[in-house]
Amino acid sequence: MLKYKKILLKLSGEALMGNQQYGIDSHRLDSYANEIKLAYDKGVKIAIVIGGGNIYRGLSGAAQGMDRVQGDYMGMLATVINSMAIQGAIEKTGVSTKLLGGLEINPIAEKMSRKRANDYMDEGKIVIISGGTGNPFFTTDTASALRAIEIEADVILKGTRVDGVYNKDPEKFEDAIKFEEISFKDAYDKKLAIMDLTAFTLCEENNLPICVFDMNKKGELSRVISGEKVGSLVR
Repeated sequence: MLKYKKILLKLSGEALMGNQQYGIDSHRLDSYANEIKLAYDKGVKIAIVIGGGNIYRGLSGAAQGMDRVQGDYMGMLATVINSMAIQGAIEKTGVSTKLLGGLEINPIAEKMSRKRANDYMDEGKIVIISGGTGNPFFTTDTASALRAIEIEADVILKGTRVDGVYNKDPEKFEDAIKFEEISFKDAYDKKLAIMDLTAFTLCEENNLPICVFDMNKKGELSRVISGEKVGSLVR
């Protein structure tokens, strides 16, 4: 039995670096593709949004004097590169995909629309949504919240390198306490950096839960969609 039948999987661009300083680690890419296929084989409908921080960050560029709008569009193009990479890796597992985008880039990415995304998922394809919202000043966190609401996903699954939400950084503090479940209000009051505020507000207003889990742990994604006690649930 599946707890979630339609998911929006949010991955960070930095996760694709593996142990590298930048770029895409092919082993990490293939590992993620295999995990996604395991979940797909259970019958869940999957849409994916991936960041571009392993290639370029608009805010970092702006901090160095680059025009913010130009920098944000560069960041959107970085998400297209990562989306193409994960698309290729998933296709190698034998699963059909479709790449959509906040930015229409022929012949690479069709323009994102709710109907188009849902139609492709109904056909049995994994949909990858690149290019953020297509607008500057919005993060891929916000894009993932927006796309999840558009396609009426049951949940946003935020795959990270830690196994949930903690009261402080568990990679720096051994006494960090994990939250198995937490409300949006409590997470906001505790200033937990789960997603940016715009994305967080979108999820709260639309009753869209967020599950944070360790994407690097084998089989974890499949356990989440099956309803096992994995990661941290924000709702």
